[in-house]
Amino acid sequence: MTEFENIVIGKSSVPALIITVILMIAIPVIFFIYWRRKHAEQTNISWLIAGAVGFIVSARVLELGVHYFCIVADNPVSRSINENTAAFVLYGIIMAGVFEECGRHVILKYIMKKNRIRENAVLYGIGHGGIEILAILLPGMITYLVIAVLFSHGDVENALSSLKITEETAAAALPSVQAAAAFDYSMMAMNVIERLLAMLLHIGLTVIVYYGVINVKKAYLPMAVLLHMLMDTFPALYQKGAVPLWSVEVWTAVWTAVIVFIAGKLYRKMKA
Repeated sequence: MTEFENIVIGKSSVPALIITVILMIAIPVIFFIYWRRKHAEQTNISWLIAGAVGFIVSARVLELGVHYFCIVADNPVSRSINENTAAFVLYGIIMAGVFEECGRHVILKYIMKKNRIRENAVLYGIGHGGIEILAILLPGMITYLVIAVLFSHGDVENALSSLKITEETAAAALPSVQAAAAFDYSMMAMNVIERLLAMLLHIGLTVIVYYGVINVKKAYLPMAVLLHMLMDTFPALYQKGAVPLWSVEVWTAVWTAVIVFIAGKLYRKMKA
């Protein structure tokens, strides 16, 4: 497997990945500790757990089930979506917006009927965004760190053996090894900033949906879905190679600011 012999782990890859892993853990923990200490008497941990479970069920079970048929499996529907950038982007943003925001709406309206206060809505958002980091993104970063450490020793055969990479799995494993080798401090900064924005995004969207639920205003659910779709547009375009990475970061920051601004106004309108 000569393609692995030419891979050189950058000097900053291992320390950058170590810092990234630490900060990935720290972000949701700090958000939770800060909010819990500030509103210890009002908040209830069940809302944090509900946010985490809501994300897993809506985004990682139901949405992924649809993705398997529409994106992963080989059929006329998946081929037509994957072969057309516009169809791929439209499908992706609709699925993300509908599943996550409708999941939020269902749980906030029909399940979380006790302790309905605005502080708990924020706690729900922390649970939603936090579990996305800890259960979905953190394992990938830890994998990159393990790869970088093994390949940094210079013994390619031992690294391949430790990672159980064979001739049959080499093609699938190569992109991950290349990504770990190229990871540096700039990528660390982008990943951390992206997660901070995502946490604020999930908190903001939760407050918007929650406001609609407690005030029985149906317009706020479609508003949250639309805002989520708009925010996901550039990330979906980037997946198809249609826009550069920097534009995704700028786009995400702009829409996160918009969502947080709207959520902040609604939060202040709700009774403490």
